[in-house]
Amino acid sequence: MPDEADIAQAINEQHLQDALDNHRRRSDSRSITSGPRLCTDCEEEIPLKRREAVPGCTRCIDCQTLHENWRPIA
Repeated sequence: MPDEADIAQAINEQHLQDALDNHRRRSDSRSITSGPRLCTDCEEEIPLKRREAVPGCTRCIDCQTLHENWRPIA
């Protein structure tokens, strides 16, 4: 039987997956080439494979990873 932490993790994963699915659905109507080609953080070109995988993305994978994992120093 799962404990509260397992249940919370499962709920969190489902929320994240739902958010990603919603983002993809909203982005499906937009062209891959109409979104930004340059990362909003480092201004390097966002690879085509990433723009195809996540239409409407505004960051390269490295900057997106940093953005998602950023935590203030306590």
